Amino acid sequence: MLNMSGKQLIKLLKDKGWILDRIEGSHHIMVKRNKTLSVPVHGNKDLGKGLLHALMKQGGLK
Repeated sequence: MLNMSGKQLIKLLKDKGWILDRIEGSHHIMVKRNKTLSVPVHGNKDLGKGLLHALMKQGGLK
């Protein structure tokens, strides 16, 4: 499993057609069609393995 920060994940999601809808605190809310995805961004800190896996699966990256 690779390590990735929230910023890096957002870049991948944007490449797959996800759009940044809004930012609420440290969470970037991405939307695509009727789906919503909340990606935590804490500088360049890597996301946890389980969270990264779940977000990638929900975002259609896996």
